[in-house]
Amino acid sequence: MKQIYLLFVLLMGALGITHQANAQNNLVEISGQVKDGASRTPLSNATVYIREHDAGAVTDSAGRFVIKSYLRFPFTLEISFIGYEKQVFTVENERAKLQFQLQPLVVMSDEMVVTASRVEERLFKSPVAIEKLDIRAIRETPAASYYDALENVKGVQLTTSSLTFKVPNTRGFNNPNNFRFMQLVDGVDVQAATLGVPLGNTIGPSELDIASVEITPGSASALYGINSINGLAHLRSKNPFLTQGLSFYQRVGVNHVDAIDHPTALMSETALRFAKVLDKTEKVAIKLNLSYFQGIDWVSSAAVDQNASNRASANPAFPELGSGETNPAYDAWNRYGDERNNNVAVAVNYLGKRQTFNVRRTGYWEKDLTEPQVSNLKFSGGLFYRPFKDWEISYNYRYGSMDGTFQRGNKIRLNNAVVQNHSLELKNKRLTARVYFTDENTGDSYNLKPLVDNFELTTKTNKDWSALYQTTLQTGIDQGKSLTEAHLAARASADQGRPEPGTQAFQDLKNKIIGINNWDHASLIAGAPATGGAALWQRSHLYHGELQYDASHWFKEKVSLLLGTDLRVNEVIPDGNNFVDFSRPIEDRTLPGGENVKYSKLGAFAQATKLLFEEKLKLVASIRYDHNYDFPGRWNPRLAAVYSPNEQWNYRVSYQSGVRFPALFEALSYVNNGNVRRVGGLAKVNEGLGFLENSYTLNALDLFTAAVNKDVAGGLTRNDAGLKNRGLLVISNLPQLAPEEVQAWDAGVKSIFFENKVVLDWDFYYNVYEGFLGQVEVAVPVDGKVGTDASVLNMLDRNKQIRYRVFTNATNTYFNYGSALRLSYNFYKKYSLSGNLNYNDLSTKNDNDIFITGFNTPKWSGNIQFGNREVLPNFGFNMVWKWQDTFLWQTPLAEGVVSSFSTLDAQVSLQVPQWNAAFKLGGTNLTNNRYIQYAAGPTIGALYYLSMTWDVWKK
Repeated sequence: MKQIYLLFVLLMGALGITHQANAQNNLVEISGQVKDGASRTPLSNATVYIREHDAGAVTDSAGRFVIKSYLRFPFTLEISFIGYEKQVFTVENERAKLQFQLQPLVVMSDEMVVTASRVEERLFKSPVAIEKLDIRAIRETPAASYYDALENVKGVQLTTSSLTFKVPNTRGFNNPNNFRFMQLVDGVDVQAATLGVPLGNTIGPSELDIASVEITPGSASALYGINSINGLAHLRSKNPFLTQGLSFYQRVGVNHVDAIDHPTALMSETALRFAKVLDKTEKVAIKLNLSYFQGIDWVSSAAVDQNASNRASANPAFPELGSGETNPAYDAWNRYGDERNNNVAVAVNYLGKRQTFNVRRTGYWEKDLTEPQVSNLKFSGGLFYRPFKDWEISYNYRYGSMDGTFQRGNKIRLNNAVVQNHSLELKNKRLTARVYFTDENTGDSYNLKPLVDNFELTTKTNKDWSALYQTTLQTGIDQGKSLTEAHLAARASADQGRPEPGTQAFQDLKNKIIGINNWDHASLIAGAPATGGAALWQRSHLYHGELQYDASHWFKEKVSLLLGTDLRVNEVIPDGNNFVDFSRPIEDRTLPGGENVKYSKLGAFAQATKLLFEEKLKLVASIRYDHNYDFPGRWNPRLAAVYSPNEQWNYRVSYQSGVRFPALFEALSYVNNGNVRRVGGLAKVNEGLGFLENSYTLNALDLFTAAVNKDVAGGLTRNDAGLKNRGLLVISNLPQLAPEEVQAWDAGVKSIFFENKVVLDWDFYYNVYEGFLGQVEVAVPVDGKVGTDASVLNMLDRNKQIRYRVFTNATNTYFNYGSALRLSYNFYKKYSLSGNLNYNDLSTKNDNDIFITGFNTPKWSGNIQFGNREVLPNFGFNMVWKWQDTFLWQTPLAEGVVSSFSTLDAQVSLQVPQWNAAFKLGGTNLTNNRYIQYAAGPTIGALYYLSMTWDVWKK
């Protein structure tokens, strides 16, 4: 980090920054009031901005403002407030108190955005689709928090893993661990490097400090690179020079109102914000934020059987065993220990034949393994300095600590997971230079899968458990019990002596296992500890530097030219479980320590914009080059056009190619979890292991095993049956890991018509994915090469296979297409009605790929919103009905059909200007229509809340 700070200081020196005196300026104080032009009521939070000096203020609850600054007359004031027409006023000399009346707009219209093109531009004239939540939308949203409000935005899907962990996504390929969607906070990427995603809003702005949220659906990699191939969310906080004061926020709520999963529980969020300009010259300002959230999480307890008895991986010859508890190969969505790697083959004499049954160990339910309490502590502090006109230097520190449930390949309980970020920024109207450093520490977190595996193995080895099961099953059959009854009795017998949830023995063993970092167990691997662990100890650093320069003056502003470059380094401390030192011999890799793992990339871009035909046509062309040091460099071009024949209609079309380099975990992971090693797809990970070139696919192995069991029941020996069915085994031949690419076509139309009462926003997209990144599970034979007799016979014995779950590229081309429509209508006074309708789909010319893509997105979803922000003076309401269609969810953790659902959210809000306060009472899923968003996800019910915002002091 010191090197980056030094680089930044040198950069400042190279730019020749010199002090400019303010001798020619006088200290001027101006004050005034801003009101609603229709009702004549004061407008709080209106912005009064001095164009020439990049200074200003925000009005208080009485609509008043005061600005002190060194100025020369004349200067220009710009008065604006979301939902009102902007005013521009020239101040010629010192005068009495200024009075402004803003005329309300009927509907939300053409605001300024930055994210789409990295420069400020009109929302309606953006070259790509972009959505925005501003101060007014956040204040009026019928959601418990502004982050929850993302779910109401057109085209956005918000996946809830936990009350403290929510992941936005757009245009398909949804996943609670979403490598394809990027999240920025004030230009800083807030991802946790080893976990691979931003931890929800762990270190994002609080309710008091959020200014706006901009969302770019679809690929943004032509300008942002990294992992923005599916979309980008940019959270922007308030500027302390414009918004000063001391503010307090309190929200209380209640969930689990039906007491089905947990007794009715309280939740609470408290926040403080302080911002102040420290000197009379308006050059130095500070900002401090503190917030704390706590509550009882939603519970994941779905018992859906994803391995019903008719599947090849279960017992298809015995459909009478059914699914659920009567199925010996039962694999429940929210139970651990009953997965494929916990399968044992049990052979008994039944109906005069030697029958082999696939039996899974019993496992434990997720709700018994995790704590229901969740929390999020956030702190941020910033120091801002304006050495002279147009220049600003700032340092920001962000800290976030979170407890909650997170899903990667398995569910992970995060306890005291901490992310810290330091950022230093220099900017003026042309230049932005930024460096930042992120530190990640997963604290006392643990992985549920190895926790349960080691629970089971500590009680009984797989060999001992299956032997007892086999003996009891045969006894039951011999006694004339039904097949189902015999299997249930066999399981009860084999499970004797295992610790049961709620007992002290269970808690003691759990505490022991989650305190051990090595996940391997002596019953599986020689030299492993007698009891394997489940601790998730990950430590990483992220270093990032970037530079952006507006070179439009080179062309006398006839062409706008934006240039930029960035450098990123991920550094991981090897823990021996998730990341290892690959320079070590294979047998020593799982030891903690060694050389830190580094994963780096360098990028640069250029973007040109030209206005033609009296600024009715805007043409945009950009090109980006990214070079990850483990892959060849890639180019990302983008071409776009926006045509605005008049102020009411705007049409856009764009093409871009996007590239996503594999995330750190996809490239370099080395996780031995349940005797299945999750591995990154880089060649250096594969060296000496052979999972790329010397393996069979596990799906084919399931078919092979089922055919062998059938032939053994028919009288063949197991070896003869294996050799007979060898043709069912499919050699994986996995490709070398490569970046994922998308060719993206986008079109849209935005319009305001019917006397500014109706807003239309409609976009369409068509994406072509090549080299789609995903996971496939394979089996490597211990003896011989794939295709040989020895390797085929190894597939008959689980102890002679090494299982890997490999990150690799799809062999198929995938076509992803869809549309999103938003209509808003102000039908009477300030009453408004709006709706979103979203369609997303995926197709391919060949369904036989080596792994599932996990599109995980309903074809149809939408919402209808109705409200009035001011039914009475200072009193308004808003409600939204949301619906999504049934769809198929597929991930390595769980798969199955997610049922359609609909919910109703509503809120009423009250402004109390004399108290400088605002109140909001509302609820989400008001009717408590219990639903699940994804396979193995939590069941979500009603949540009711009351919040208060109080400006204790405001300038």
